[in-house]
Amino acid sequence: MAVAGVVLGALVASGCAAMPDSGGITKVELSQGSADKNLQARVFPVAPGKGAKPRELLTGFLDAVTADEGYETARKYLTEHAAATWNPDAGIQVLSATKIPSDQVVGDKDTEYSETVSGQLVAKVDEKHSYLLVTGQNNNVFDFTFTREDGEWRIAKLPPGVIMNETNFRNSFRQVERFFYTAPDPSSPPAGSGGQEVLIADPIYLRRRVDPLASAAKALVAGPSNWLSPVARTAFPSSTTVDKVTIDDSRIAHVQLGGADLGDAMACRRMATQLFYTFADQGKGQVERLELKGQRGSCTASRTDDPAVGPGALAGRLPVQQYYQRADNGVLMAADEGRGGDPVPGVLGKPHVNGAPQLGTVAVSRDGAQAAAISDDGHQLYSVPLQPGTVALPEPVLSSPAKAGAKDDGLASPSWDGRGDLWVVDRNPQGPRVVTVRGGKSSTVPVTAQTGQPVQGVQALKLSSDGARIALVVKSPGVNGSSLMFGLVEHGGTPAAPIVRITGVRPAAPSLVDVASVSWAETDQLLVLGKEADRPQQLYYISTDGSQSTDSQLQTGNGLPSSPQSISTAESRGYILAQPSPVLAVAAGTVYRLVNNQWREAQLVDRARSYFYAG
Repeated sequence: MAVAGVVLGALVASGCAAMPDSGGITKVELSQGSADKNLQARVFPVAPGKGAKPRELLTGFLDAVTADEGYETARKYLTEHAAATWNPDAGIQVLSATKIPSDQVVGDKDTEYSETVSGQLVAKVDEKHSYLLVTGQNNNVFDFTFTREDGEWRIAKLPPGVIMNETNFRNSFRQVERFFYTAPDPSSPPAGSGGQEVLIADPIYLRRRVDPLASAAKALVAGPSNWLSPVARTAFPSSTTVDKVTIDDSRIAHVQLGGADLGDAMACRRMATQLFYTFADQGKGQVERLELKGQRGSCTASRTDDPAVGPGALAGRLPVQQYYQRADNGVLMAADEGRGGDPVPGVLGKPHVNGAPQLGTVAVSRDGAQAAAISDDGHQLYSVPLQPGTVALPEPVLSSPAKAGAKDDGLASPSWDGRGDLWVVDRNPQGPRVVTVRGGKSSTVPVTAQTGQPVQGVQALKLSSDGARIALVVKSPGVNGSSLMFGLVEHGGTPAAPIVRITGVRPAAPSLVDVASVSWAETDQLLVLGKEADRPQQLYYISTDGSQSTDSQLQTGNGLPSSPQSISTAESRGYILAQPSPVLAVAAGTVYRLVNNQWREAQLVDRARSYFYAG
């Protein structure tokens, strides 16, 4: 192992490994695993030295909780009673930096002493490993009490859980996805069907290098996060325990469960499928198959078993199709690299004719059979079949009473989920609303925050393919720019009288002061075109828990003559291993693809007003 001082110097130079804010004796070494794209520092903590003073103990303890061995060494900084009662799994307080006041004099006869750790709280990780973003300026203070035990100072009282700075948190923990089934939709036709069930991602943070598969399995059987639970279901009984997890040289994972009867083949397969995709997310191709055993019964799962329920199964047909609208006549084209493309079947594939409404924004359904088209003045929304026999626009499915010619008013941002429901924003100042259209019938959808308060100012939206989650671009009154939020889509009622609402809306990526365009990319990640204060426009990967990915660095400036007006990407399909589809962008009428982090002009014959994937 490298000498600690030399390695620490390398870490500072690299700018991407964990570092303590102050003090503490910690050994580290550099590592770069196949699953972790960024260079990481592996931490080996040192037990408290003889005669250590309280401040030295505190800094050593804060370093020890970042260790890659668990918390065995960290407990050595505590009194016997504190070590027995401290629960590090009670949650994590993530601070921008940990601050400890200057040294105070500790007398030889002192038997009790107090220190504090303070800093701005940027996030919490709860007991279910879910990341909870904390917004706004704050200063949190955490108290530690020390006492002498067998002549040595030890920590006697401390906050529950763990405290660490943001850099150490990113170094010690990584985001992984656990997968749950979508909740049934009682309003989905035919009555009693509940709609197609698919797996949806629930992001959590686990230790990077401490038994990641077993940790993921235990987190999965514990159930979904508090946020996702209204729209998610699990196949695991509440009594389930994970007794053993191994993986062999053939990349077959073996899981032994306790408290679960696997004698029912269907129930066993559903559990195994959840486990398989949760394991598969730990590293692409690391797990090829999963064998599940219980007290009674066993089964297997692999990527080819039932793609209809796999993550992204409703994302659309394969191969992935790209579309664009010609700038000269508005014709909707199915793109074909190198020769432009072909007009789509039906009226949208023909040039505009006198007397027909001028069309603006268009969005194609994920199955490619339908397109939503908003009139150029933002007053009407059309749902148009992409069929050769469609020779004229049908009657609009929705109209907005917004005043004609008013900038940024009226209907905008059409989006399809994978179940065939169409969504749109009506930015009419007199009655702004979010609307969904199912079977030609429109419904106004109430939008509420986690606090239960209504959310105002929705400017744009994008539905995930599973239809359970929604990204919202929101503009607050009196505030320049716009912000990103995520919400849940809850369904109720019956096919004859459906009920739908957006709930649990919470902020994401608070560092962004403006959001120009969004597109679902991964099973849990949104690709966002936005900007931070005093910085140029960039692309960001943002998770539904609000955190920003640090594993993927995306650029917008390389090869683009001007800032793009919009971006689009195809939502990944977790049931297949494939290269991600390129990011698409339109800048000043020219279309681009982002390939290997380089923008390349698409070889299309026509100039385009928009360029996008289905959805």
